[in-house]
Amino acid sequence: MKEIARGVNLGNWLVLERWMNEDLFKGLKANDETAFCLELGDKAAARLKAHRDSWITLEDFKWLKNAGINTLRIPIPHWIFGDYEPNIGCVEYLDNAVDWANQLGLKVLIDMHCAPGSQNGEHHSGLCGVMEWHQREEHIARTIDVMRKLSQRYKDEPCLWGMQLLNEPAPSLPHEILRNYYEQCYREIRKYVDENIAVVFHDQFNMHQWKDFMQTPEFKNVVMDVHVYQCFGDKAQLLSMHEQLNRQFEGWPQAFKELSAYFKIIVGEWSLGMYSKDASFANASAVQTDGFFRAFAGAQLIDYEDVDGYFFWSYKCDNPYWDYRQSVEKHYFPAVLGE
Repeated sequence: MKEIARGVNLGNWLVLERWMNEDLFKGLKANDETAFCLELGDKAAARLKAHRDSWITLEDFKWLKNAGINTLRIPIPHWIFGDYEPNIGCVEYLDNAVDWANQLGLKVLIDMHCAPGSQNGEHHSGLCGVMEWHQREEHIARTIDVMRKLSQRYKDEPCLWGMQLLNEPAPSLPHEILRNYYEQCYREIRKYVDENIAVVFHDQFNMHQWKDFMQTPEFKNVVMDVHVYQCFGDKAQLLSMHEQLNRQFEGWPQAFKELSAYFKIIVGEWSLGMYSKDASFANASAVQTDGFFRAFAGAQLIDYEDVDGYFFWSYKCDNPYWDYRQSVEKHYFPAVLGE
């Protein structure tokens, strides 16, 4: 049997997301990390340090190991080395994560979550309402340079599973610019990390546009990242409990099978998040609600065990349906994944 990366994301640790931990943003208008640093000014460093010291610790890594998780996707920002004001660097925490993973026999996927100028204009890119990454060559060059430095820093670490080139570039971002960036960044990374380390690219929310990409012998161990969320969009929010479960099986298994002829595939983000307005959710008993989320979790695991890896979003979150640890404690997932 093939080895599957069964993982979680360490969201809201090195890249802040307000909705995941409102207390951290208490008293602030900021909705992204850049605004957080600007609004707090000289006080930002202390608040960030307290958060990063406590949000993820060695004890969390131990819990994840004991829960059957074998790989961690770690979102990082382009300012990780502390060279981009007003943002505050955090590479020492990534160093800790690598050390803990090596100590416990876990693997790590380092994910470029925030690119300069923002690749999607979303809060999780570190900069809301702006999407200028592709408009300036220096933005792209900086992103490649940060990936190069990370590759040099961690190339010999036993825990390194892969390097992800960019998280969730917007569908409207020019496709050719993105393809060129992926190829340039791949070549730079491969100067330092060998073919055992995966190079991961996000599909820009369109799996089928990549069939001719990186198919020549030069490109080895290339992995496509697909994000699967059923909670977004007006149509999705009108579906009943039964329809949501049926939807999980309608298209993904066939798509995964088709695209696996071209790439290894991971589901880099997924959750139990559900924002349905349908009466079947509103009127459900506690037993029905519990049954739905167990079934929804199981349906997704059935699909994702057929690809090369999957990473729940996220390990910790204010919202319990986006919190893996709480979901395990509620018995939506097995106490030990994979057993």
